[in-house]
Amino acid sequence: MLPALILALVALGFAALRLWGYRRQMEEMARVLEETPAESNLRLTVGMDSAPARRLCRAVNRHLEEGRRLRAESLKGEQELRYTMACISHDIRTPLAGAMGYLQLLEVEPDRREEYLGIVQKRLTELDSLLGELFLYTRLLNEAVPLECGKVAALPPLWEALAEFYPQLEAAGVEPELRFDREELAVWAEPVALGRVYRNLIANALRHGGGGLRVSGRAGEVVFSNPLGTGPRPDPNHLFDRFYQGSPARGRGGAGLGLAIVRELMERMGGGVSAEIERDEMQIKLVFSPKGEDYSG
Repeated sequence: MLPALILALVALGFAALRLWGYRRQMEEMARVLEETPAESNLRLTVGMDSAPARRLCRAVNRHLEEGRRLRAESLKGEQELRYTMACISHDIRTPLAGAMGYLQLLEVEPDRREEYLGIVQKRLTELDSLLGELFLYTRLLNEAVPLECGKVAALPPLWEALAEFYPQLEAAGVEPELRFDREELAVWAEPVALGRVYRNLIANALRHGGGGLRVSGRAGEVVFSNPLGTGPRPDPNHLFDRFYQGSPARGRGGAGLGLAIVRELMERMGGGVSAEIERDEMQIKLVFSPKGEDYSG
């Protein structure tokens, strides 16, 4: 009888010790959680060999890591929003301030009315283009632009885009060179979106290139190539980021959304876009979904 009682007391003491250990461990974990700042990277640890305690510790650490991740994403989102608002403010203010400036000059130099009104019209056209890009990009991000893709001949939208830019191309002394392996080349795309992609790439070459434009095409891809002008080289890894400008001074026109729109449209059509610099030439490659590669015209 006595041995059994001793064993029971020993077991009870052992259980009490375990319970005390659990309590001490829980109190320590609670203290650490209460005293640790939310931005800390601290991970909880357990000092006792207990599967339930280790499981609890892992669960708490997972929640801590998820909280840190969410806070980091929130902070990044806030920073991007501030940057976006600063870029939008700058890009809208620039042509608007220019238009207002020339309207004021018109009051003191009425004999130059035609010249100044022409400049005002140009600035307001730039502003309208900027607002159009902002509106389209926002709609693309919200997937509010439906794209019904199919097999589309690749060249006709390109001819239309080049014709639209003929005055600017002629003024810049740029004679586009087309190199397509066949005229009936087709791609998987939405016609209006494909035309917008082409126009944005032509505008980019005119705005940031060093003169010259070559467009080549073969099964599944179309490549825009143009020499780079003098000055800082753009970073191909960030070329399609929204509001990215290859030059630190945001003064070469555009809102920095043209190529971001190209990327969004290409991805919405099941394709992709990439850029690279070879020597002094920028190459932007459009890669289309393979669904259109078997088209023969």
